[in-house]
Amino acid sequence: MTELLKTKHHSVDICVIGGGIGGMFTAISAARHGAKVALMHDRPVLGGNASSEIRMWISGAGTRVRDLQETGIMEELQLENMHRNPKRNYSIWDALLYEMVRFEPNIDLILNCTCNDAKTENGEIKTVKGFQLTTYTWHEVEAGIFVDSSGDSILAPLTGAEYKVGREAKSEYNEEFGLDSADKHTMGMSILLQCRETDHPVSYTPPSWAYDFSDDDAMKNKPHNIYAINTNFYWIELGGMQNSIDDTEEVRDELLKIAFGVWDHMKNHGDHGAENWELEWVGFLPGKRESRRYVGDYVLTQHDVENCTRFDDTVAYGGWQIDNHLPGGFYMDAKSGAHLQKRRLSEPYPIPLRCLYSKNIKNLMFAGRNISASHVAFSSTRVMGTIGVIGQAAGTAAAVAVKYGLSPRDAAKIKIREIQKMLLDDDCFLPGLRREPSHLTKKAVLSADYGDPSALLNGIDRRIWGNDNGYFGKTNKAITYTFEKAEFVSGVRIVFDSDLDREYTDGNPDALHTSSTLFFPKSYNNTTFGFPKCLVKSYKIEVLGDDSKWSTVLEISDNHQRFVKHKIEKSVKAIRLIPLSTYHSERKTEDYGCSTAHIFNFEVF
Repeated sequence: MTELLKTKHHSVDICVIGGGIGGMFTAISAARHGAKVALMHDRPVLGGNASSEIRMWISGAGTRVRDLQETGIMEELQLENMHRNPKRNYSIWDALLYEMVRFEPNIDLILNCTCNDAKTENGEIKTVKGFQLTTYTWHEVEAGIFVDSSGDSILAPLTGAEYKVGREAKSEYNEEFGLDSADKHTMGMSILLQCRETDHPVSYTPPSWAYDFSDDDAMKNKPHNIYAINTNFYWIELGGMQNSIDDTEEVRDELLKIAFGVWDHMKNHGDHGAENWELEWVGFLPGKRESRRYVGDYVLTQHDVENCTRFDDTVAYGGWQIDNHLPGGFYMDAKSGAHLQKRRLSEPYPIPLRCLYSKNIKNLMFAGRNISASHVAFSSTRVMGTIGVIGQAAGTAAAVAVKYGLSPRDAAKIKIREIQKMLLDDDCFLPGLRREPSHLTKKAVLSADYGDPSALLNGIDRRIWGNDNGYFGKTNKAITYTFEKAEFVSGVRIVFDSDLDREYTDGNPDALHTSSTLFFPKSYNNTTFGFPKCLVKSYKIEVLGDDSKWSTVLEISDNHQRFVKHKIEKSVKAIRLIPLSTYHSERKTEDYGCSTAHIFNFEVF
């Protein structure tokens, strides 16, 4: 008798499909706000294009525009990686991504599971189903809200959700970069190389099936000198002229022939500075830029990206340049950047919640490169830093919708202020919005032993638009809240300066904003990458009790995060934060390199 494959059932509030950066942050933010979440991902490692399988570093608004580094969960992840993974080892990075999801309460992580079925009734998804290859088990997930972060928008064909593929005509949105006639072409996909410099010449013999690029003309003038490492071989790109889903396997085969041929050219056809370099790793899973894009209640356009359109339902932002890779990819001549269509942006642009839920499927949201945007706008929103803040926004909004029994659309209409407040409280930056100090904070008198601390309450927790927005204190000098009468303090919220421009970090400048790096020059082989020097490492919280004596309720000696919350749960007459000096309590606790305490927020709640 044939044994049937077993099926495991999950019943949750929110089901997220896809464990790239967007899906991870969606799941984490929803779970932290009390929702029960299932995250179904078809790979063994999390991170999508940032994982060890593809190895693209995380770029975002802060990579191109000063002061715009993404915060919230994104900065939490980046700082944790900088702290624990100073050599940017991909195994440690994979483990960190796994840890953030696997050990987050309220998340049921389902790896190696490919979503391939969905049941929909009356325009609403009831369940999704996926097959887990490692256990030969079907997983069926029932949920109230489904969030598609799969990149290829797998729930679109499975549910009938509206979506688009390709480039719009200029007439559709009146975009400057629109075409005379729409087509189905997309940006292509790339595989990356990892290289390492040695102290001796290294020979290279290509596989017989690799392409032979005998001269630079055959390379289509792509930037391939080894010292132009910040190009990261992004131009080993194909698939834009084909179907970016159906033809992925065929495209992968061609990309591998090109990749090994490119390295052969650099090693064996002319002087490209690669004599002492060895090929360490080649990606066999293409990093995909574009496929299906969902249609939401609003479609973000080139006008919105360039003019920074203000939205009442802003929940995220972008700032990466318009970066449109033309469909010809590798086979387009790169002279004068002809293979790319670019325009730099000088300001962050808002992204509305209406771009993150489906126009026609009631309980479907999306968080990734598949949000509701035109092809041109997508060329900016597609990068992982932006996808991360979109994911945190989608997860927060989904949790609010679940809490009140609302659809995503109704939550966007009725609970948008609550969603925005939660995002701001969680250290997310929303252009045009400021945090309101907590009710308890407003009841207290703020003072400091040194300087003016009023900037701590201005509602903007970063340098931006020429304003510092922070308080410069001294170590061992207190910032104090005093109450007219004893008040119960549940906890404190603190935002330190983590150097969002990464100006004061030692190490490879090309890796400062990134999760990892692909090029290892000899000079860095035995060197670690730095950590923000301006971050406060040691501090303590003291409270003034009914006995009119100060007592320490919390002391931290190894802080490595920008944004922290601590429970206090005491009735107090006053409470103070004291950044500590390098040497404290008979312990040599070294700071990160700066004795000044630069703090953006300190509040009580």
